[in-house]
Amino acid sequence: MLKGNMVIGQSGGPTAVINQSLVGAVLAAREQEAITGILGAKHGLAGIMAEDFIDLTTQSVEQLEEVATTPAAALGSVRLKPGKAECEKVFEVFKKHDVRFFFYIGGNDSAETAHIIAEMAKSENYDFCTMHIPKTIDNDLRVTDHCPGFASAARFVALAFMGDDRDNKALSGVKINVVMGRDAGFLTAASALARQADGDGPHLIYLPETTFNVAQFKADVAAQVEKHGRCVVAVSEGIVDADGHPIATSGEKDSHGNLQLSGTGALGDTLSALVKEALPAGARVRADTFGYLQRSFPTIVSDVDAKEARDVGTYAVDHAASMGENGSVAIKRESSKPYTSSYFVTPLSTVAREATSMKAEYINEKGNDVTQAWLDYVAPLVGDLPKMGRLI
Repeated sequence: MLKGNMVIGQSGGPTAVINQSLVGAVLAAREQEAITGILGAKHGLAGIMAEDFIDLTTQSVEQLEEVATTPAAALGSVRLKPGKAECEKVFEVFKKHDVRFFFYIGGNDSAETAHIIAEMAKSENYDFCTMHIPKTIDNDLRVTDHCPGFASAARFVALAFMGDDRDNKALSGVKINVVMGRDAGFLTAASALARQADGDGPHLIYLPETTFNVAQFKADVAAQVEKHGRCVVAVSEGIVDADGHPIATSGEKDSHGNLQLSGTGALGDTLSALVKEALPAGARVRADTFGYLQRSFPTIVSDVDAKEARDVGTYAVDHAASMGENGSVAIKRESSKPYTSSYFVTPLSTVAREATSMKAEYINEKGNDVTQAWLDYVAPLVGDLPKMGRLI
């Protein structure tokens, strides 16, 4: 059996429940005899390489529980795809501090990092266990039914569209909301939960999994305005044309070398201009980009999300301490009505690097809406939403 210190870190974009996973892991580790010390890495791998740690054995349970219900990464996050040199540095720090357990909370890039370090330990015959704890609002990790962090962000999107639709109903016009989602449309698709009655928006939903046709978009909007006298549009930041090129981008690149998609209002402005071309002069057209608001907004946390985020942290530690086996924690949906789930460990290689996207069965044939199958999937995760009152 392994015995020694553990390091835990957080990586990638924060979520509203990422600290539930952190606290679940820390409290579970305090109960494990095999774990002799608990080190929190400030800003993930960057903190490990700098040996910048927090002792996580000294906080009261009350303080940790406050952290658990606070959005964003309490240890600080990082966007870093490590090369061989960085991983070697991390491994040297682990050996120096007798670290035998490493828990990394993040998405598929974090899983890849965990996998590289696990293979490095294996090659050097260093007794070591690496566990990836899943997290991403994009909901694009493979194997797992869904990802901690997604449901709360989806709830934010649904609530935002509910309010925005009422606003649009009051004054009419066309409203376009750009939602996060470079390659996967899960979060944008959650906007469909805002519909409570016939005629409610969003009336159109566009995802990166389908080709965005400008002429069809203009016709779609015009048809909805003709039918309802207004139109609310949900669109993923990552929509692309037939050649796979983004419809709009600032031209800047992020730390991973990806084109910036939602850092500005470029896509919203582009789509607004297209709509104005399709409608009579003077048509009221507005666009918003949700940006970072959707991923770490307090008070909108899904109950299912909070519970599962805590559980995967706890499960990761208990599994590592008892089995000493590398892997990534995944969620299995046992039933939807009532909603129940369980957890299991999948090899790091099945989650690392590659991502997944919306299933074809979740998208309608025209590529401008979602299906009932999607609503059946996402509704139990988001939970009950408030009922909108109506006079007209």
